[in-house]
Amino acid sequence: MVTLKKIIRKVRRVVIKIGTSVLLDDKGRLSPKALGGIASGIAFIQKKGIRVILVTSGAIPLGMQHLRLSKRPHQIGELQACAAIGQPILMGLYQKSLQRHRLHVAQVLLTRNDLEDRARFLNAKHALTALLHQGIMPIINENDTVVTEEIRFGDNDNLAALVTNVIEADLLVLLTDRDGFYTADPDHDPEAKIIPVVENVDDDFFSYASDTAKNISIGGMKTKLEAAHKAGQFGVPTVIANGRDANTLKKIFLDESVGTLFLPRVDPLVARKHWIAYTLKPQGRLVVDGGAVQALVTGKKSLLASGVLEVQGKFSQGDPVDLNDPSGKTIARGLISYNSEEVTQIKGKKTSEFEKVLGYKGPDELIHRDDLVLL
Repeated sequence: MVTLKKIIRKVRRVVIKIGTSVLLDDKGRLSPKALGGIASGIAFIQKKGIRVILVTSGAIPLGMQHLRLSKRPHQIGELQACAAIGQPILMGLYQKSLQRHRLHVAQVLLTRNDLEDRARFLNAKHALTALLHQGIMPIINENDTVVTEEIRFGDNDNLAALVTNVIEADLLVLLTDRDGFYTADPDHDPEAKIIPVVENVDDDFFSYASDTAKNISIGGMKTKLEAAHKAGQFGVPTVIANGRDANTLKKIFLDESVGTLFLPRVDPLVARKHWIAYTLKPQGRLVVDGGAVQALVTGKKSLLASGVLEVQGKFSQGDPVDLNDPSGKTIARGLISYNSEEVTQIKGKKTSEFEKVLGYKGPDELIHRDDLVLL
């Protein structure tokens, strides 16, 4: 059986995500004790020869405090202003805390566009790798100052999961104000119990989780489950634990039983397919028939035009599109070989008919197996 102890022995790179609830006290003020505990834990990990990549929340709440706002703004411009004010404050606090342990840091701001574009994805990978080779710890956050709703990651939990793919990490640690993942919300159910190990994140587990209801942050346990699932698809285990305990990071890397361990899939996706499945944002959707579903799922085949029933959305050649079965369930995602107008013309037709319909002969497959990922 896979245990945390066995996992820790193989860890060379770890992505640690710090939630807003970890950094702030119950009154919504920055907690120096929390920062000190995080810095001490990171220093302990680094001394074991393990490289740390930090993904942190907190910029917007710090900006809110500076502007004396009691509730998180809803307007994107106001959120961007808070992020712009809070980001340098947050980095300065991390830098000061970590310098006491002789650790050097670098700020890295990312947007979804940075990782959706394959060339920019690789540029980010090379930059982060170079920092780690220099012994410098990257501190990553979403670039909230420039993003809009259309290009947001949505939360730093999922950003952290995607970073495990970028940097090829061996472990993802999500620090929150909970002791782990419970069978129910412990604030409302006194019978709720921590689940120490999760082998597979399925729909039942999402039913246990909830979104946050706090005025200072977004996310919650649901986004942490999503992150654990994404990382697990890449072969990376995840630990969800209480970051308000100053010794949590040390406990994890001393092989102590702490929090909830999410095991990865035994046959992880290669990096490029993980990028297709979880980093790219689908630009359209194809509804496919039962025969195509069987060919894709059971036969591990490419998608042919003859199995397409309906085309939804507008997309270009090379764009990511979702594949839905007749009931509407998304079964796969892939990179399409034709644009939406062309697919509309050739859907349901045989490959031999393409040239007559389109006026030219393109690829036989709408989505080649190498460009397709089952979800």
